[in-house]
Amino acid sequence: MTAPHQPPATPDLLYSAEEEDLRSAVRALLADRADAPAVIAATESATPYDPRLWEALAAGIGAAGLLVPERLGGQGASHREAAVVLEELGRSVAPAPYLTSSVVATETLLALSGESRHAADLLRELAAGRRTAVLAVPFGTPPSGADAATASLDGTVRGVADAAVADVLLVPAADGLYAVVADAPGVTVEPLVPLDLTRPLATLTFAGAVATPLAGPDAGAAAVRRGLLAGAGLLASEQLGLAEWCLAETVRHTRERRQFNRPVGSFQALKHRMAHLWLEVVSARAAARNAADALATGSPDAPLAVAVAQAYCAGVAVHAAEECVQLHGGIGMTWEHPAHLYLKRAKADSIAYGSAGRHRDTVAGLVELPAP
Repeated sequence: MTAPHQPPATPDLLYSAEEEDLRSAVRALLADRADAPAVIAATESATPYDPRLWEALAAGIGAAGLLVPERLGGQGASHREAAVVLEELGRSVAPAPYLTSSVVATETLLALSGESRHAADLLRELAAGRRTAVLAVPFGTPPSGADAATASLDGTVRGVADAAVADVLLVPAADGLYAVVADAPGVTVEPLVPLDLTRPLATLTFAGAVATPLAGPDAGAAAVRRGLLAGAGLLASEQLGLAEWCLAETVRHTRERRQFNRPVGSFQALKHRMAHLWLEVVSARAAARNAADALATGSPDAPLAVAVAQAYCAGVAVHAAEECVQLHGGIGMTWEHPAHLYLKRAKADSIAYGSAGRHRDTVAGLVELPAP
């Protein structure tokens, strides 16, 4: 007898009490150590990352191990909690390798932890905040891993996010996935000048570097796709947090800024623009939460939820940042005001882990509709 068809579970888009507690802890930490003047000053230095901030976030709060099971020293939480952390990091545009190390690299290793002892040991280090790792692929690589083939143990990989501060590089090669110590002989890390100074990029060159094998070609490729899918899905939460800050800051400014003895926010044209942006942000929240929930529950619709979230949230983040700069008037164009940091992060994020157009093509393929 055939079992009755079970309808898909309804996604939970609300925040739990535990998630709100985590948000409060992360927001308080970032307010103390990564406020706007601190972030602007960091981007003007040679080292935008603050090791004390990362130690407090990764080890103090335990955010680095949210996706890692307790048996491997992590918190045993889910993508929903990691999404909350990324919302707050997006809200502050804090320079921290959380997305690249605690999400993408961690998810990649989780796919191999049952078979590779080295992957399990490395996960324990990442969960404790003692080390960071990045997947050595260009930052624009989509979840399909289509561009990951450019990585090689004897070659060059360009545009790798956070590689300059990583301790370990996870390198996909033709014959499998390898772990390479970042400062090992045969590894050259050349920092680039990115648009988004809060997330540095680098070119990696490998020339006979000693590497530890983690998986063969098939298992390695599957692990890379899992890591990139989680990265793309939770990047939407970072974009959501960025858009929420831009909207809130713009509303605050237009309430306080006065022209003709009236707050500029009372002018109808500006009201309409901010109301339209609010609707976009609310929709982005639904898309981002749906992607995080689908990843957390292992839903078979996770690839579709991630593609929808990225196809939509990327544009919302850019629009929110552009409105923030424009509606702040002259001050929004200055280096001292943080609006430019949000615009640069939004523009850089819009092509990370696949552009919105690429994700729209993915949606079209998954639902069997003609691509736009």
